[in-house]
Amino acid sequence: MSGCSIRALWIISPQDTVVFSRRFPVVEKRWRVACDRELAGHSPLHSLPSDPELASAFAERKRREGSARGFGIRVAQLSRVSDSWIVDPISRHIVGLRVLKEEEEEEEFLLWPLVLHVKGSYCILALPLVEPRQFKEYESKSGRPGCGDSDGEEDSLSSLLLSLPCITGAFAVAHAVGDIITGDTVEPEVVAGSTPSVGGLLDSLTGSIGISGIAARAKPVAAPVVASTASGASTIGAIISDTPKSTTRPIDKDALRTFISSAMPFGTPLDLNFSNISAIKTTGFSALDAPPTDLKQPGWKPYLYKGKQRVLFTIHETIYASMYDRDEIPDVISISGQVNCRAELEGLPDVSLPLTGLSSVRVEVLSFHPCVQVSEQGIDKQAMMFSPPLGNFTLMRYQAFSGLDPPVKGFYQLSMVSEDEGAFLFKLRLMEGYKAPLSMEFCTVTMPFPRRRVSSFDGNPSTGTVSMTEHSVEWKIITAGRGISGKSVEAIFSGTIRFFPWTSQRVSSMSRSVAPSAVEEDSDIEQEGSNNIVNIDEYLMEKMNKDLQAVDLEEPFCWQAYNYAKVSFKIVGGTLSGMSIDPKSVSIYPAVKAPVEYSMQALSGDYLLWNTLGTCPFAKSPELKQ
Repeated sequence: MSGCSIRALWIISPQDTVVFSRRFPVVEKRWRVACDRELAGHSPLHSLPSDPELASAFAERKRREGSARGFGIRVAQLSRVSDSWIVDPISRHIVGLRVLKEEEEEEEFLLWPLVLHVKGSYCILALPLVEPRQFKEYESKSGRPGCGDSDGEEDSLSSLLLSLPCITGAFAVAHAVGDIITGDTVEPEVVAGSTPSVGGLLDSLTGSIGISGIAARAKPVAAPVVASTASGASTIGAIISDTPKSTTRPIDKDALRTFISSAMPFGTPLDLNFSNISAIKTTGFSALDAPPTDLKQPGWKPYLYKGKQRVLFTIHETIYASMYDRDEIPDVISISGQVNCRAELEGLPDVSLPLTGLSSVRVEVLSFHPCVQVSEQGIDKQAMMFSPPLGNFTLMRYQAFSGLDPPVKGFYQLSMVSEDEGAFLFKLRLMEGYKAPLSMEFCTVTMPFPRRRVSSFDGNPSTGTVSMTEHSVEWKIITAGRGISGKSVEAIFSGTIRFFPWTSQRVSSMSRSVAPSAVEEDSDIEQEGSNNIVNIDEYLMEKMNKDLQAVDLEEPFCWQAYNYAKVSFKIVGGTLSGMSIDPKSVSIYPAVKAPVEYSMQALSGDYLLWNTLGTCPFAKSPELKQ
């Protein structure tokens, strides 16, 4: 985050009111001095807007753009002052506000670049310090056609944004603040052998996981953190739940003020690690924590470790898939991975680690922790050296494609035989082509129906158990404790599902539209029956198309007519991308006897089986010209 300073920070509620704000006068003074020096009075200086002024400008932008993030594409009703006019997806994350000062009768002025991060029900806006010439360059480019074309031209808007390192720092600040207000402040999971999550920074300090920590310090009490789990509490090192965040829980402003004053004094981010800030606040420092005189202690390691030494690595991958089972639409599979680390090493050692096989893994994106120095980079090799922090941390993140076949493949079909009843069929194959030590610990398929209430279902799967909720049917193919390894499993499930009627009026209307006339002759009954089937299909299609409503402009492809099944699973013993670490190649300087442990696991993200008999969203890949 070198070279990043924040002029101001705002948190906006769903009601478009500012619930928290922080301005940094030192950074604002630097902005004014730079404007006076570079622009020589050719551009008027405006003070930062008040909270009501900013809230009003943000609400006006939401109305103009259609949502908090905006369209990201140019549509007919937009004007040149809209962010979506730029025709660049980055305009949904780096925005500008047209602010009208309440006490001044003059034209509105532009506040840019504002980094927008949506977390839970809140919007976080961070305003980094840029050079005045960059601001003027954006003003001159943003209104012309084609300014958002990311084609690598020197005068494109994308080239301007890519040259601003302060944007990266502002995003890091916004994400850290968002995690605090929603309670997502747990450390990344590190697995030691078969034991998940070996603890966090406070555990290392207190020796609560069998480590002789800093004996002279009293055992600290972890600062209370509101988390997203069902119990409403979390401890450092726990796993984050997928439970939706509450939209009514107030923000802990004292925790935010403490974090901001410690992590980014005078508006300059130094250490955004919430665990470090909490540990320093809770435990303080003792005489035994004096830094070594011959070495510089990095900011991300406020305490030195003492105890039994070891290094733990965990590769954690999340696989996303859209499975269509159609010749005209290819399946889409991608992997998001990260290498988590816990280095329990005394002193301030350096750890070197080579990664090989990157070409076969087809890694697309690599990003590293601030403690990492990339010393060697090639097509098939990536070497790094780092001075590890204390506790669990994410060493590296990457995007890759799967080097194996999908762990769950097959098809899902759902056909509505009436307005309130449908027939479905699953035919799946699990872990085909996967060999030991790869094993699948559990696998569950869920049919969600967010807009319909399920009344009952019929059908027996070839394996597993089935349960029902008000808006879904859940099929547990593999349950915890009965994982599979070294073999494939074929799973088939067919049956019918019934829903509660939309309304009694709609059902009676449908009955009248398809009921045969009682006065018709017997010779016409067979012909009338075939016409009824056609009428039912036409009626259902007409009703479904008429009642379609977009869920949210944030998800323009999520419509009621689209139907899918979601697969959840966990695979241990390897990765799907092929990314791996050789523990024997890890070296530590100064040399110490510290065992290196290594584990791998893969979890499903949005792994979707689209209904092959229904409508499905997909993106058509551009055709490359020869």
